[in-house]
Amino acid sequence: MSNGNEKSTGPWIQPMSEETFTLMRDILGAPSPVGYEGAMTFGVVEPYFEKTKLSHWKCVKFVGNASIVLDTDPEHTDKLTVLVVGHADKIRCQVRHISDDGKIYIDSDSFLPMTLLGHEVILFSREPGSHSKTRILRGGTIEALGAIHFADAKTRSGDSGVKKEQLYLELQLHGDDRKAQVEALGIRPGDPILIDRKIKRGFGEDSFYGAYLDNGLGVFCAVEVGRLLAEAGGLKNIRCLLAAASHEEIGRMGSRVIAGEMTPDVVIAVDVSHDYAAAPNIGDRRMTPTTMGKGFTLANGAIVSEQLNSIIEAAAEKAGIPYQASVVGRDTGTDGMAAFLAARDAAATSIGFPIRNMHTPSESGHTGDVLAAIHGIVAAIQAMDAAAMTRDDFKKGHARLDQATPIGG
Repeated sequence: MSNGNEKSTGPWIQPMSEETFTLMRDILGAPSPVGYEGAMTFGVVEPYFEKTKLSHWKCVKFVGNASIVLDTDPEHTDKLTVLVVGHADKIRCQVRHISDDGKIYIDSDSFLPMTLLGHEVILFSREPGSHSKTRILRGGTIEALGAIHFADAKTRSGDSGVKKEQLYLELQLHGDDRKAQVEALGIRPGDPILIDRKIKRGFGEDSFYGAYLDNGLGVFCAVEVGRLLAEAGGLKNIRCLLAAASHEEIGRMGSRVIAGEMTPDVVIAVDVSHDYAAAPNIGDRRMTPTTMGKGFTLANGAIVSEQLNSIIEAAAEKAGIPYQASVVGRDTGTDGMAAFLAARDAAATSIGFPIRNMHTPSESGHTGDVLAAIHGIVAAIQAMDAAAMTRDDFKKGHARLDQATPIGG
């Protein structure tokens, strides 16, 4: 591992510029729940790709999902092809039932129900009578108990919690026929709901917080990698695919399609990881102590390619970019699984940044870790390009433990 801070004056140890932070906020703030990723991919990412790419680079879109890929060499698909992928989809709360008293009961999806209480949300619904026009409804909050006075003794004491079946959207409606009032707005089961909380800079140095760091951050990294490669004049010997994928939160569906359609030789997923050092009540689990502010994380285990990890580690260390080992099990839990799940042959790994409070409305991270990930990926890609690496190099470079040498002898 490297803590390159002592040697380096790179961007990862500087405060993130306001221009860069604004781009990050715009990407994370795009309304892109699972299945509706186009607001991010086409509304924010595609214009930025078009603004920063080299002239011969090409944007690729898909039929069945709203993923987008920037291809740096569409005319030479025989080159070693490296896919850098983040996911554009957000956890999707949705309407499941409208009660007679006007309460709109919701599905909390992968959120902890108790973390949603009291938060303002945005609801998206069709305009009544239309099959294509969508409207935005603001002003609602997520509730469950109504008041502490109505909670049972165990809930009031904290001995039991809020169940997802209790969650509802409160629109402050009153009067008669409140269900009819809701239905007149065009609200119906299945309508998506998002937390209304854009990221802000935090109190801690170089920190930031808000909703949906998971995983607009990975998309932000992918587009910034593309910008930096373009500013450096592009690549000579390898091809790079910069991707914002759909449907990660429900099974890495978008990245599977990308891997199946575009057949990368190398997959580098970019996604959030945990700040285990700060995580409460898990000390007895002996998790690897990844922590905010100490650099990007690099997955070890599962389907991870040791050869690819070695390339990333060497490039990061040469540039003085800090990184941390992140131990994963049989699944990276990220789009790093894309090629395997799509039955494509590719070396893969997953890069991330430790965040706190994952899958809550108040996720928090460190801008230095995000910048370290961006520049670490760029350094690794440029190293592969400088070495004119090919697919055969990866075939010949698998780790051989039978060739390990004894310690001290």
